[in-house]
Amino acid sequence: MENPYLPREAVIEEVIEESPTIKTFVIRPKERLEFKAGQFIALTVPGLGESPFTPSSSPYREEEIIDVTIMRAGRNTSALHNMKPGAEVGIRGPFGTPYPLGDFEGKEVYVVGGGVGFAPLRSLLFAFLHDFKRYKRIYLRYGSRSPVDRIYKGLLQEWEGDSRIDLVQTVDVGDETWSGNVGVVTTILKKEDIQDYQNSVVISCGPPVMIRFATRSLLEMGFTPENIYLSMERNMSCGIGKCGHCRLGNYYVCKDGPVFRYDKIKDIPDLFE
Repeated sequence: MENPYLPREAVIEEVIEESPTIKTFVIRPKERLEFKAGQFIALTVPGLGESPFTPSSSPYREEEIIDVTIMRAGRNTSALHNMKPGAEVGIRGPFGTPYPLGDFEGKEVYVVGGGVGFAPLRSLLFAFLHDFKRYKRIYLRYGSRSPVDRIYKGLLQEWEGDSRIDLVQTVDVGDETWSGNVGVVTTILKKEDIQDYQNSVVISCGPPVMIRFATRSLLEMGFTPENIYLSMERNMSCGIGKCGHCRLGNYYVCKDGPVFRYDKIKDIPDLFE
């Protein structure tokens, strides 16, 4: 039986600067890694430690590489940001419960992301586009602090011209380069976007404060708790529900999540803390 605590060897092939604080690492595991949208991995810096990240690449990519988008936030992520192509890392996983794509078929799918929370959603959107005809309509509402803080700028520009995705972006603070909406992400969540709330779902991922206020707005729009899916990544360590660091009510985020339906967790105290 494979040891779930033992990292598998991998090599960084490319480092892409997305913003002043966020980079995407193109990583080639020495053994093929298959994952589903919404699952996460534990990425190891040899001799230092590991951190959990959700792959941001397509689960259907044929080439045996994965993308992991990382914001510099602490010791481990700072060490990763200082790594160059050719550096060796370790990977455990994948872990967690993926997005239930089968439950979304035939529905309007409303995707709401903020900041680096767009990374897991990128993988999900690639999965949607892989089987686009299975879904009634796909929306993407994405917010960031400023134009320079947006990630995947080239992909966003490409999707602006893609009829398969209804895309609206916003920034908290604009500049002379920005002609789009200025305001937090809730300012671009419009009730009239959705035609049939009984046959629609929404998926949200971003900083906890964003998810809190976005969820409130989504309920006001007409989404029911049963049709709201939240990515609740927090303190995921062992990946298999043994250490207890990621306890969320009666759930373990690393095993039962990180994707949760809102009606299952809405009564948990301090949910967004």
